[in-house]
Amino acid sequence: MSVRLKRAAAAAALFALLAAGPGAAPAQPGAQAPVTRATLANGLRVVIVRDPLAPVVSVYDNYLVGADETPEGFPGMAHAQEHMAFRGCSGVSADQISAIFAQLGGDGDADTQQTLTQYFATVPASDLDVELGVDAACMRDIDDADAQWKQERGAIEQEVAMDNSNPTYKALTRLTSDLYAGTPYSHDALGTRPSFDKTTGPLLKKFYQTWYAPNNAILVIAGDVDPDKVLATVKRLYGTIPPRTIPARPEVVLGPVKSEAFTLDSDLPFTLSFTGYRMPGSSDPDFAAAHVLADVLGSQRANVYGLTVQGKALQSGAQLGQTFPKSSLLFVYGALPADADAKAFDATLAAVVADYAKNGVPAELVDAAKRNEIAQNEFNRNSIEDLASAWSEALAAEGRQSPDDDVAAIAKVSVDDVNRVAKQYLDATLGVTANLVPKPSGQAISAKGFGGGETLTAQPRKPVVLPAFARAKLAQLDVAPSTLAPTDTTLPNGLRVIVQPETASDTITVIGEINHQDALQTPSGKDGVGDVLGGLFPYGTASLDRLTFQKALDDISAQESAGTSFSLHVLGVNFDRGVQLLADNELHPAMPPAAFAVVKQQTLQAVAGQEKAPSHLTQRAIAKAILPSGDPGLREPTTQTISSIVPDDVAAYHDAVYRPDMTTIVVIGNVTPAVAQATIAKYFGDWKAPAGKPDVDLPAVPANPPAAAVVPDASRVQDETSLVETVAVTRQNPDYYAVQLGNNVLGGGFYATRLYHDLRQVAGLVYSVGNTLSAGKTRSTYSVNFGSDPPNVSKARRLIARDLRAMQTTLVTPAELEQAKAILLRQLPLGESSEDDVAQALANRSVAGLPLDEAHRSATIYAKLTAAQVRAAFAKYVRPAGFVQVVEGPNPS
Repeated sequence: MSVRLKRAAAAAALFALLAAGPGAAPAQPGAQAPVTRATLANGLRVVIVRDPLAPVVSVYDNYLVGADETPEGFPGMAHAQEHMAFRGCSGVSADQISAIFAQLGGDGDADTQQTLTQYFATVPASDLDVELGVDAACMRDIDDADAQWKQERGAIEQEVAMDNSNPTYKALTRLTSDLYAGTPYSHDALGTRPSFDKTTGPLLKKFYQTWYAPNNAILVIAGDVDPDKVLATVKRLYGTIPPRTIPARPEVVLGPVKSEAFTLDSDLPFTLSFTGYRMPGSSDPDFAAAHVLADVLGSQRANVYGLTVQGKALQSGAQLGQTFPKSSLLFVYGALPADADAKAFDATLAAVVADYAKNGVPAELVDAAKRNEIAQNEFNRNSIEDLASAWSEALAAEGRQSPDDDVAAIAKVSVDDVNRVAKQYLDATLGVTANLVPKPSGQAISAKGFGGGETLTAQPRKPVVLPAFARAKLAQLDVAPSTLAPTDTTLPNGLRVIVQPETASDTITVIGEINHQDALQTPSGKDGVGDVLGGLFPYGTASLDRLTFQKALDDISAQESAGTSFSLHVLGVNFDRGVQLLADNELHPAMPPAAFAVVKQQTLQAVAGQEKAPSHLTQRAIAKAILPSGDPGLREPTTQTISSIVPDDVAAYHDAVYRPDMTTIVVIGNVTPAVAQATIAKYFGDWKAPAGKPDVDLPAVPANPPAAAVVPDASRVQDETSLVETVAVTRQNPDYYAVQLGNNVLGGGFYATRLYHDLRQVAGLVYSVGNTLSAGKTRSTYSVNFGSDPPNVSKARRLIARDLRAMQTTLVTPAELEQAKAILLRQLPLGESSEDDVAQALANRSVAGLPLDEAHRSATIYAKLTAAQVRAAFAKYVRPAGFVQVVEGPNPS
């Protein structure tokens, strides 16, 4: 369980939007989900939302306390308290909490916001009482032992280092602080090293006893459950927890904004410009109008995105970011070439925004934005976790009775409302602008290798004895039956169509994957032609220009994307039209000469920036170290190859790579197989494949020699270390399952698994550590990644080497083996709790040449594996002394 911070999430979302671009959301609300509400005698508010999508349930425990309530001089105390909830609660130790959540499937997390602290988990519905047992124990009391805090402090300080190594996060933090100077909203929920150094267990305990109480919490439970039974369980577990007197909250008085512009050095491959404006908060009657205004500004038919079309930005748009009761934050942004004049773009973007504020926004974009916002309420029901999150946001963050309150408010928004809000808030003198300008730090340099001589003696670990309320339930380790029964057909042109009916909402999702390999299918000297094609899809189709095509999507409130991975999210009533537009875009993309010139130039500028970016140099250093010279996997777009591309190259690439006999389309939602298959055939059935099916499997590669490099990154205070090696176990190899099972002994269950226990819980060297087997048809890699202070890289590395060698020489314990099996087996139903996840998994299995029910076939294999098989697989395939080590950041030596 890692900590998610709202501001960090907003930074990540902004960064992601620069890559994906703004998209339309869907429209028209459907039938309401069954909801059960209760307030216990101790003040705990309980909301249970039934969603029969899968035998899964999501639990959100929302405490109405966050960064606003932290004591003076101790920013981040709410965040620290959130961490300590996983270090021991009433009658449940830290080891027991970790073991329980690991065996529940490992899908739990926590989140500190400005006014809210959330603990959430998604578990099999049959295990809900176990999850609630842990949650209630932490509402009853949290240990906050000083000794435990001294260990956890190292991990949380590494989280601080991680976020302060992210230039977007740093800029967003400063921008927010400037906009809300003098108010609690200016506080960063993350915290600082100095504040954590002076934090103690007793101080945390005082904070807990002040704010953590049932009468200061809202419990949201969503999923396939019996509401009456769940409510009875909640009353039994939570009903005797005493309430507390909650003190007055800090007053927020917004003063005038002092307009400012600042520039920070960045390690991004592009210059990033964004301006933040204060907007109405969630308690303001104009909050709904602010939401609609943000969607209008972010529309691909609006003039902000028009800067991308004109070639004035690599990507541009708008989004509503953080939301507080008395204010929310609107961003307008642009990603620019690395050497662009950011100040000139700032002025251009400000002029576009000012024009809307002065002259108003188009009425048709307001109508489209309202439909899209309203329909998102329906799409939230396609994911059990998203549904629980939406309800928690509405109740705990915004003070609503349900998400429907937002829908009703948006439905009432008029064009006049939007224009009034725009005129009042989109004032250039009220904005704060941040520019992130790339400052290359240099090429990768060789360094000392991983080494083979480091040894440490592992401390023996005693089996964790679970508390009585969890012991019997988690001892039951069965292969859960799948709720999926997809139909699988192949059209005459070779297109594979998979359909999975679902009735949780009146929506339909289409996911498509084209099996391809750019490294083998791109003509020599034309690397990057696929990127140019990808940039042309938003320009519409051969029959519909860009604005007409986007309006057609807006008219049916559909989300659509085209490419080698393509998708459609649409209401059931608009399925036929949605597929028609998707097929037209995918099969007949517009390639107008003017658009080609713009997209080619943007691609050229993006690649030029990427060639100097530390993140790209890190991946290149890894690739060059693990792949033999001349391997096709070393191909990459360069400014030279992009410069050579002409329109005929793009058309030829589309004709060669986009072919039905290499494509799988998955349809999931409220549709019958017959209707789905007929609709796909109607619009994709005439798609023809050229002769000669291409080979898209890369050649096998030998084991790589050990190597090491450091990629300088002056913007980072923390080193990000990647340990990567080629391994001989492919996805079709029967030993794949033994390695994957052992991988879940090492990781996948937070403190309950070896790497997290050793590197974070005990040593406090890292905030997160990940271990991954990426297995393909012909080549595979094994990797371990972690972030740490530069002096601790070698310490963490030695612990990793020790744990890997132990996997090869000593049998994992029976308890570890059963826990790893539990993680994998209980993840099976969790993988069916989102329609998007189900569709993508089916498409991925098709492309990989695996059976559609492979997840459940693998469960049977995992259940039978032995400790001896795990040890043998790790001894055969994993080479602890064979890693390529690449460190991005300050030199760890």
